[in-house]
This record gives sequence, C-alpha cells and structure tokens, in this order.
Amino acid sequence: MSQDARTPVDFWFDPLCPWAWLTSRWILEVEKLRPVDVRWHVMSLAVLNEDKDVPEEYRKALEGAWGPVRLCVAAEQKYGSEVLGRLYTELGTRRHNERQKFGPELYEAALEAAGLDPALAAAADSTDYDTAVRASHKDGIDRVGQEVGTPVIEVEGHAFFGPVVTPAPRGEAAVKLFDGVLAVASTDGFFELKRTRDRDPIFD
Repeated sequence: MSQDARTPVDFWFDPLCPWAWLTSRWILEVEKLRPVDVRWHVMSLAVLNEDKDVPEEYRKALEGAWGPVRLCVAAEQKYGSEVLGRLYTELGTRRHNERQKFGPELYEAALEAAGLDPALAAAADSTDYDTAVRASHKDGIDRVGQEVGTPVIEVEGHAFFGPVVTPAPRGEAAVKLFDGVLAVASTDGFFELKRTRDRDPIFD
C-alpha cells in the first residue's frame, strides 16, 4: 500500500501520564499491523488541571509536569514534529518502565538516545515554550471537550479520550481494540463507555 493510502492517527500525550504511555504502546502496535501513521502532539496535565479542584497530592505531582512537555515542544520546534514519537519513547521508557525520575539526567539521556541535541534538556526549565504547549494542548482538547484527560486520539475526524487499558494489547488483540474504538467513536451521538479501574498500570 502506498504511503498516500495510509490513515493518519493523531495522538496527544503528556509524558507524565502512565496511562497515556500504555495507550501509546498500543497504537504503535496497531501501526505495525494496519496502514496507519501515528502523528504525535503534546498535551499537558498541568494545563488541563490548573483551574480544577484536585487533591493537593496530585497538585504537587503536577508541579513537575511542565518540564517534559516543554522539552518535547523544544525538540519539535528545532527538528520538526516527526521527532516527537521517538523522543516520547525514550522519555517514557525511562520514566515508566525503568521508574526513573524526570530531571536533567533523564532528559539528556533521552535526547541523546533519540538522536537529538542533549543541550535541549535546558528547555524543561524555560517558560519560553509554554505558549506553544498551551496551543498544542488546546488543539487536542478542543476536539473532545474538557471532561477528559490524556491521551486524546483522532482518526478520520473522530476524536476520543483513551482508550485506557493495561497492559498494552499486542498483535491481533491490539487491532481488535482499534476496530472497536473506531466503531464506537464513529457512532453518531456516542459519548462514553467506562468502568472503574481495578488495577494499576502494567508495563512490559
């Protein structure tokens, strides 16, 4: 199949979110098995929750949320959006699979592993990128509304939050979920399908 025939899947993520990380591993599995191309975008849990009444513990956790998204936007501005996927993979692998803390050492290692300038790690502490972070976040959230989190996905004009799943499905299970999500997302008038989570994120 030609590249022109492939379907873009737009994916908004915050590197801090373990659930978005699992969903991202699922959509990359789908990309191996279906003619789709994932296009990555930044959204921000800090921006999403800045005017909301959230528990103090969660509020403190969000104080460290700006660094990773600033870093991603800085890399996007310097190299183009095509680098976001591999940078996200390097950030997420270290943060979620290896349980490292976000900070200069992790940022520099992730940038270098992604083939990007490690000096961009300084962007994590710079407010120069906040306007771009907010614009990218707004672009994603405007497609689904404020009562959601990360990730946001859009396929063929149908945008939705999630799917929230653990562990990330592999092989035909990943494709089966993709087909099901598209089916409900493209149903006129469909808004929500949800149940309480009864397990923590499971990483490979």
